[in-house]
Amino acid sequence: MTEVLSAPHRLEYPYRRSVGPVLGHFLGGLREGRIEGIRAIDGRVLVPPQEYDPVTAGALEEWVPVGPGGVVVSWAWIAEPLPKQPLQRPFAWALIRLDGADTAMLHAVDAADSSAMRTGMRVTVRWRPERVGDVRDIESFVPE
Repeated sequence: MTEVLSAPHRLEYPYRRSVGPVLGHFLGGLREGRIEGIRAIDGRVLVPPQEYDPVTAGALEEWVPVGPGGVVVSWAWIAEPLPKQPLQRPFAWALIRLDGADTAMLHAVDAADSSAMRTGMRVTVRWRPERVGDVRDIESFVPE
């Protein structure tokens, strides 16, 4: 019998990212319990905000308050959440167009079950009690 040689190996790519002035402003707003988008050159409000206009590549600077409610544009039910997902019970990933925004952001919706979800339903933000300036400061959205 041949002895098997084994060694544990952990492959990961840790990194730090600076967020810059636009995402930094957005995340700072989340820490303070507010959501803001940024106005594009054509007048649309982009959430999450972008530094540069997606059509003209011009710099964007005009902040616009949005939400805290919005409409589910599309969704997928997660019956068995993975360990690092935002909720450890069944939930929906949804694209949510916040009130005052023209684009949708992806986040979790904490609904009782898949029958409680539908495209076009209204949801509102549920904040974490302690916020740090991270997208996870939005614990989830909940049906209105």
